[in-house]
Amino acid sequence: MTTPIQSKFRLENFIYNKNIALALWFGLAFIGIVLELSHDTPPNNYLIFKGVFQHTLHQTNLFLEYPKEYSDVNHYGPTFSLIIAPFAMLPDYIGCTLWVLFNAFFLYKAIRSLPINEKYQNAILILASHELLLSSEWQQSNAMICACIILGFSFIQKGKDFIALFFILLATFIKLYGIVGFAFFFFSKDKLKFIIWAAIWSIILFVAPMLITKPSFIVQSYADWYHELVFKAAKNVRLDINNDYQDISVMGMIRRLLGFTHFKNYLITIPAVCIFFSQYLQWNYFKDIRFRVYLLCLVLIMTVIYTTSAESPTYIIAFPAVCIWYMLQANKKWVNIVFIFALLLTSFSYSDLFTPYVRDHIIRPYSLKALPCFIIWIIIVVQMWKKQFLSIDEKKFTTAVNG
Repeated sequence: MTTPIQSKFRLENFIYNKNIALALWFGLAFIGIVLELSHDTPPNNYLIFKGVFQHTLHQTNLFLEYPKEYSDVNHYGPTFSLIIAPFAMLPDYIGCTLWVLFNAFFLYKAIRSLPINEKYQNAILILASHELLLSSEWQQSNAMICACIILGFSFIQKGKDFIALFFILLATFIKLYGIVGFAFFFFSKDKLKFIIWAAIWSIILFVAPMLITKPSFIVQSYADWYHELVFKAAKNVRLDINNDYQDISVMGMIRRLLGFTHFKNYLITIPAVCIFFSQYLQWNYFKDIRFRVYLLCLVLIMTVIYTTSAESPTYIIAFPAVCIWYMLQANKKWVNIVFIFALLLTSFSYSDLFTPYVRDHIIRPYSLKALPCFIIWIIIVVQMWKKQFLSIDEKKFTTAVNG
């Protein structure tokens, strides 16, 4: 008969195991893309990405519909043409597979860069691996965007702002989400250099696509990108059965649960931003790594749950933060319950763990994937206000708690 102590020991051997973390992380990413490529339909999202490179070369509008090439339209900035270029020049199935594995590797390295002990990094990778599977099936770049934000945080932590700003601006020029990396500005040891490097990388990344096409086309493409994002933001909030893959956010949840068709985003986003910025009043804890990692979790989660552009695969940005938060907590019953709730409803909500009816008529139509992340975001805010981050075991970090 297995005792509770033996069960706990076996669970810890699994959850903290480096080899299992590697196998699950890259194995599930590979399985995700193989499953997608096994379908009769072509990998649509990857073809959109490939199109960014090809249309940049041929100087054709990056944000128009090209029904003979793929469905939907591109929403990524011109700089993305350089990122996808090495993959776009390969045969589609090879390029698509390598693109997915590149994203997985990028986020893997980012999580490994965190100032958290390796055993907890292993657990984060294992617990977030199913979310990576979902993102891989969609061939999305969200894993890379998450990696850029985390690497921005990690390199600022190391005093290497010039590298940090590269990743933050790279993500920003691809999908705008990366702009949240500027939330770490106050953690910089030299804020003037931070500003200077932000300006330098902004200029470099703005002009970089001009290496493969005409400057006038790139300038026009940035203007087109702006108009496309404005149009997409309005399109995301439509309440119809064909749009329930979009707006998986707190605002979308309210719109769909309560039927508030004309519910304004700012009624949620403005209070959320104010609540977030209230954490900067605790300036005397800016050097404390526990405060910093908590703020990182807030940033990653709010990047997803307060944007109408959030889709299911976007949660590869938020869910690793949920796992980071969980690893920092003491072993308490309520913490385990909250995390299991998040694991089931956020990470496994689109899986066969739920019946098709529950997925198609309850979870997705009401944007319930956002609910656990929203609850945990509020919990982190309260914990920071109450300074409960000060009780985190210092042994969980690889760097000095007070900088």
